[in-house]
Amino acid sequence: MITVVNCVVGKHNLALVFVAVLICLFGSAVALRLLRRALPAAGGQRLGWQFLAAVAGGGGVWATHFVAMLAYEPPAPASIDPALTILSLVIAMAGLFTSFLVSGIRTSEGFPALGGAMAGLSFSAMHYTGMMAYRVIGLVEWQIDYAVASILLPAGCSAVSVALIAQRNLGKRRFWTAVTLLGSGILSLHFTAMTAFSVTPMTQSFPQIDARAVVALGLAIAVVALIILGMGLASYLIDTNVRADSEQQLRHMAFHDPLTGLPNRASLGEFLANSLHEARQRNEKSAVIYMDLNRFKEINDTLGHSAGDEALRILARRMTQSLEEGEFIARLGGDEFAAVKRFADRSEVAAFAERLAGVFNRPMRIAGMEAQVKASIGTASWPDDARDVDELLNNADLAMYHSKHACSDTICFYDAGIGASERKRRKLAEALRQALELEQLDLHYQVQKSLTSGAIQGYEALLRWNHPQLGTIPPSEFIPVAEENGLILPLGAWVLRRACQDAAAWEPPYRVAVNVSAIQLMDANLPRLFHQILMETGLPPHRLELELTETALIRDKARSLHIMRQIKALGLGVSLDDFGSGYSSLETLRSFPFDKIKLDRGFVDGIEHDRQSKAIVRAVLALGKSLEIPVLAEGIETEGQMAVLRAEGCDEGQGYFLGRPAPLADLSRDGGPIRKGDRERQHGKAQPAKA
Repeated sequence: MITVVNCVVGKHNLALVFVAVLICLFGSAVALRLLRRALPAAGGQRLGWQFLAAVAGGGGVWATHFVAMLAYEPPAPASIDPALTILSLVIAMAGLFTSFLVSGIRTSEGFPALGGAMAGLSFSAMHYTGMMAYRVIGLVEWQIDYAVASILLPAGCSAVSVALIAQRNLGKRRFWTAVTLLGSGILSLHFTAMTAFSVTPMTQSFPQIDARAVVALGLAIAVVALIILGMGLASYLIDTNVRADSEQQLRHMAFHDPLTGLPNRASLGEFLANSLHEARQRNEKSAVIYMDLNRFKEINDTLGHSAGDEALRILARRMTQSLEEGEFIARLGGDEFAAVKRFADRSEVAAFAERLAGVFNRPMRIAGMEAQVKASIGTASWPDDARDVDELLNNADLAMYHSKHACSDTICFYDAGIGASERKRRKLAEALRQALELEQLDLHYQVQKSLTSGAIQGYEALLRWNHPQLGTIPPSEFIPVAEENGLILPLGAWVLRRACQDAAAWEPPYRVAVNVSAIQLMDANLPRLFHQILMETGLPPHRLELELTETALIRDKARSLHIMRQIKALGLGVSLDDFGSGYSSLETLRSFPFDKIKLDRGFVDGIEHDRQSKAIVRAVLALGKSLEIPVLAEGIETEGQMAVLRAEGCDEGQGYFLGRPAPLADLSRDGGPIRKGDRERQHGKAQPAKA
C-alpha cells in the first residue's frame, strides 16, 4: 500500500491525479444511477438503460485511465498509439455493457455480483490495452504480484458494488457506498498497475516534455469524458422528471374525480385518516358530512346527461369556493358528495353543513334553463359517533339516508336510534334481494265487484312477503326499501309476470289489475316488458289493467303520457288509482286517457256520516259519468258504505266487505276463478270409471 502511495505521490502530476479521481467518482455515480434505472425495466427499455450505463461508465473509466496516464511522469520519452487507445475505449464500453446484461439476469440472485466482477475484469482489459498503447523508449519491467492485485481489486470491488445496486431497498447510504466501492476499484486498478510498471531509460538525453501540453491534453480528455457522462446524467434526469410528472398525474387521477376535479373516495379516506390524527393531537373532533342530491335524476331525464354533468361541475365549483381553511370536499360518485371538518363545538359543523346546503339550494342555469337541486345531508363526528375512519364514514352515510327517508330538508345528525333504523332498512333490503332470487314472495288477490249486480269484474294483485325469520312484512314497509335500493324494477317485473301467469289460467277469464310505481313508469322499456310477458303467458291484453297514481304521472308528464300511449296501443286498460288524494286530479284526467277511476278510500271512510265526503263522492261519480269513465270505490268495509255508494250510482267496489285479499288457491272457495287444469281434474273425478 505504501509503495502504491509513493508511486502516486512521486511519479504523478497531482493536479491531474485529482482530476482523474473526480472523473472516476462522477462516472461511477452516473453509471450506477443508470444501471439502477435499468434493473426494474423490461425489454427494449431495459437494454437502452444498460447501454447508456455502459457508455457513461466506460467513458468515465477510460477518461480516468488516460488522465491518470498523462499525470504519470516517466523517466524516458513516451508516446501514445491512437489505434490501441480507441480500442481500449471500445473494450471498456463493450465489456461493461456485457457485464450489465449479465447483472440484469433475474433467474438467480448471484448474477448481479457476477456481472459486477465481469465489469471489474473489463476495466482491467481496458487498462492493459491502454498500457500497450503507451509507448516508452526504455526497458519496461512488470512486478507480477502488483499486476495480479490490480486485476483482482477492481473485480472484487465492482462485484460488491453492483450487488448493492441490485438490492430492492436501496437507500442513499447504500448507493454512495456502491459508488465509493466502484470508484475505489477503478483507482486501485490504475495506480496498483502503475506501481507494477517500471521503466529503465536507454539514454540519458531526450527532449523536454511540455508539461502544459500534457495538462491541456488531460483536461481535454476530462472535458470529453464529462460530456459523455453529462449526456448519460441528462438522460437520467429527463427520465426522472418525466416519471415524476407521470407519477404525479397518475396520483392525481387515482385520487381525483375526472368529471369535477374534486378529490374522490380514496382521497377522502386518506384525508380523513390524517384529520383524525391531527384532531387527536390537538384535542379536537372531526366531522364527516354526507350529501346526496334529491332532484338530480330529473335534470338527467329532462335535460340530458350532459346537462347533469354540467350541474355536477357547477356544484363542485361552488362548494370548493365556499370552503374555509381546514375544510375538505370530495365527490364519492354519482350525485353523492362528502365533506370533512375538524371542530371544537358542534355549532361549527352545523354552520358548515348549512353553508353547503345553501350551495345546493341556489338555482343554476343549464342548457338555457334554470334548474335547482336540493340535498339530503347527514353528519357524524369522531370520537362521539365512531371509533375509526370506516365507522365514521358508515355512520355519516346512515344519517344522510335517514334524512332522505324522512323527506326532510334539515341536516340530520347521527345518533344510535338512526343507526339502528337505517341498519334495519339495509338488512331488509338484502333480505328482499334474496327473496326475489329465491322466489320467496307471493301474490294475494282482492276481488273487484259490480255494485249493481254483485258480479265479479276482476281481481287486484297485491304483493305479500312472509319472511322465514322476520315474519310477515307489510308492503308499506318493503316497497319504499325496494325503491331506494334499485329493486323496484325487478320486483315489479316479477309481480307482473306472476299475475299474468295466474290470470291466464283462470276460468272464468276475469281481468287482473297490477299496480305500477312511479319508477317503473319512468322506465322506457316498460311497454316492451308488458308485450313480452303477455306473449310469454298468453294472457289477452284486454284482461290486464294497470293502476297508476297521480304521483307517478306528474313527475314527468310528457314522458308518462308517451309511455302510457304505448301501453294503451298494446290493448291494456289503465286506471287512475287513489283519485282525489292528489292536487291536480282534474288536470290529470284531462291529459291522460284512463279507462277507470279508483276513488280513494279516504272519502269512502266517512261517506255514511260526513256530508263533505259524501258530496265529494257524488261529484266524482258525476264527473265519471260525464267523461264516460267507470268509477271503482276502494276501501268498502261496511254494509252502510256499500248502500250509499250503490244509491249514488257507483259502478264497482273493492274492500274487506266484498272480499279480503287471499292467495290464489283460496279464490275458488269464495266463488272466484278456478284454474283450467283444476276444473278439468274436478270433471274427471266426477265421471264414473269405465269398465
